Amino acid sequence: MLAVDLAGDTIRALNGSMVAYDGQMTFKRQGMTGGEGLRGALKRKIAGEGMTLMDITGQGTVFLASEATEVTLVPLNGETLFVESESLLALDGRLQTGVQFIGLRGMGTGQGLATTKVEGQGTVAILSDGPAIALEVTPGTPLCVDPHAYVGHRGQLQQDVVTDVNWRTVMGQGSGESVQFRYQGHGLVYIQPAERGGILEI
Repeated sequence: MLAVDLAGDTIRALNGSMVAYDGQMTFKRQGMTGGEGLRGALKRKIAGEGMTLMDITGQGTVFLASEATEVTLVPLNGETLFVESESLLALDGRLQTGVQFIGLRGMGTGQGLATTKVEGQGTVAILSDGPAIALEVTPGTPLCVDPHAYVGHRGQLQQDVVTDVNWRTVMGQGSGESVQFRYQGHGLVYIQPAERGGILEI
């Protein structure tokens, strides 16, 4: 759960994520454009990247949560955070959001054609199934991540998709991890200790 102290300022949060508050609060669901303008709304529609936020303004403390998932705070100092829209809980009202197309690289990974970008000065609250883990990427040492464990990334990173499809995979003898996101450069990648849609085998 995330507790946010407000003193007349505004934050944006996942629609329906408020579980309690004290003081005086107003809640306003963002319109069709979601604060990104008509162009941004069209980009999200085309990319199938869904995100519904609400504005919360007031004096007091508001408590936010989503299905008992873990919350991690990511401070941005003029940087850009790329994050899955389903992993975004809340952000400072002065931060800007948009859509970043990843194109066909996202096909086959379950992540779609686009991801959400958040940029500016402020704090972002992200969700993860279990505590989010920040892995550092340094030049010359690329990092590969299971797309179903990926939460977000920031820094000077290049993302691409690598596949490990060979005769062992075709014969059913592969690792089962045939598609990964690969990050090169310098920055942080946030992952969760669980895979989305994972199946527990007994």
